[in-house]
Order: sequence, then C-alpha cells, then structure tokens
Amino acid sequence: MYILLAIIAVVVLWFVFAYNGFVTFVNRAKEAWADIDVQLKRRYDLIPNLVNTVKGYATHESTAFEKVTEARSRAMGAQTPGEHAQAENMLSGTLKSLFAISEAYPELKANQNFLALQNELSDTENKIQSARRFYNSNVRDLNTKIEMFPGNLIAGMFHFSKMEFFDLDEGDAAKNPVEVKF
Repeated sequence: MYILLAIIAVVVLWFVFAYNGFVTFVNRAKEAWADIDVQLKRRYDLIPNLVNTVKGYATHESTAFEKVTEARSRAMGAQTPGEHAQAENMLSGTLKSLFAISEAYPELKANQNFLALQNELSDTENKIQSARRFYNSNVRDLNTKIEMFPGNLIAGMFHFSKMEFFDLDEGDAAKNPVEVKF
C-alpha cells in the first residue's frame, strides 16, 4: 500500500516539475522577445531623427526617405518573429541606402547630430543582434524540450507549443549590422 502511494506521489511530483519546467521555458522565451522588442522600438525611434537630419542636406532624395519611412512602418506593424525578421531585413536595406546617400554630402558626414545618430544606431544594431541570439537560444531550449520524450507528453497534455525563431535570411542586408562608418 505504501509502495503504491509512493509511486503515485513520485508520478504526481514528476508531472508538477515537468509542467513548471515548461512554464519556465515559455516565460524565458517571452522575456527574451520583450528584450528584442525594446531594442527594435529604440531603433524605430532613432530612424525619424536620422531621416530628418539627412533631409536637411539631401532634400531631393525623397524616394529614399519614403522607402525608409515605409519600411519602418511595416517593421513596427509586424506581429510574429517571422514577420519581424522580414520587415527588419527590408528596413536594414533601406537604411543602408540612406547612408549611401549621405556619402555624397561631406557636410552631412561631419554633422555632429548625424554622427551621434550613427553611433546610437550602431549600438542599437549590436544590442538587437545580442537580444536575437538570446531569444533564439531560449526558443531552441523550449522547442527541444517540447520535442523530446517524455516532455512531449506533458507538452501535448497542457498544449505547450513550439515558438518561432527570429531568423534573418542568409543573403539579406539585415544579416550584417548597418554599416555606419564614414
């Protein structure tokens, strides 16, 4: 009788610990996504200032400014990590074109406000990359736990589902941080 109760207690405790482990992994992944979101918002806040600074020197480049603004809007409206990755790839490409425009304006390259914005954007790009790696490692751990036996039994019972990685395409501009050296 005591042996049967001990076996039942062990099984119940295993379920409790396994469930709590999944909750921990899900919360870690959500927290890591929040870190990415904070850095992306910081980036989105820097872009209008950068565009306005460049506009002051290169007023006839309105198409490039519109593309940057459109890409920023798309990125801000993205919902899933996959949508964010696609939008961020586009935004990085448009930012590179904006920096290419600035190459033609030596006064702009020497502007202290522009240089400060460049440094801030470069720092933000590095933080996004770091936050993305942290998020993807947490998602990898969660997804692995969901796929492995016997965790897949608990995951199925309590409807824990795999999360999406925040991956950037190998060939896209966003794989490399925006270059801001002049």
